[in-house]
Amino acid sequence: MNDLLALLGRARVYDLAQPYFVGMPHFPTHPPFLFGLTKKHGDLVTEGGVSSAADALALGSHVGTHIDALAHFSCGGKLHGGFEVKALQSDGGGVQKHSVDTIAPILRRGVLLDVAAHLNQDALPVDFGITPEHLESAAKAQNVSIAKGDVVLLRTGWGRYWNDAARYITGGKGAIASGPGPELAAARWLSANGIFAAGSDTVAFERVPAGEMPVHVHLLVDNGIHIIEALNLEEISSQRVYEFVFVAMPLKIRGATGSPIRPLALA
Repeated sequence: MNDLLALLGRARVYDLAQPYFVGMPHFPTHPPFLFGLTKKHGDLVTEGGVSSAADALALGSHVGTHIDALAHFSCGGKLHGGFEVKALQSDGGGVQKHSVDTIAPILRRGVLLDVAAHLNQDALPVDFGITPEHLESAAKAQNVSIAKGDVVLLRTGWGRYWNDAARYITGGKGAIASGPGPELAAARWLSANGIFAAGSDTVAFERVPAGEMPVHVHLLVDNGIHIIEALNLEEISSQRVYEFVFVAMPLKIRGATGSPIRPLALA
């Protein structure tokens, strides 16, 4: 225990989450983040001049920095493992298989593949498709390898646009969600390495628009690999932190298809 505490004491903690605020980016098919004070200081003042404030918030489970449960996608009416989803879901109960509350707290080796920096770009172009060759060359240049059970994070540079919702979601292409990300071949490269989860700093992880969302289907449905989206990877990129301990805990929401998380990198 003392050795563990000593190691933690020497580690630097990097916050990989984006902030929540009214007007923040969200994928068009998910509800926005809503927030407001329900009680202001001074509304009720007790003895001694004591007052408190309170607030309420509402958001979709796939808004902000979040993780996708395996229940998020199905194909041909089936979830990962071949489970027929129709009988497993209800409006009030959610999806009763592979829901987000079944994801244990995550404490795993993390690897950053900084594709944007490797290609000498601040941010990848809006229509850029990441290939296996991009991932392999970034890993080689950074002198890192991918191991079974890892959490692999891909940096496109789009985290820098977080405070500009329109640019972050559409890349200036109107109302359609558009942005860079891995193509199906790159997703197959990731799954072949037996990873636990893949994440990125974009709203959709894979390159969008993509009508059939093939990367989501391949990772979530075909291979049982979680997806993490809307990460803030700018600081670990600037510090060239490519290997770290990845820590994150989804909320235990029964039946939910995803959950906000506040991931940390310890290095």
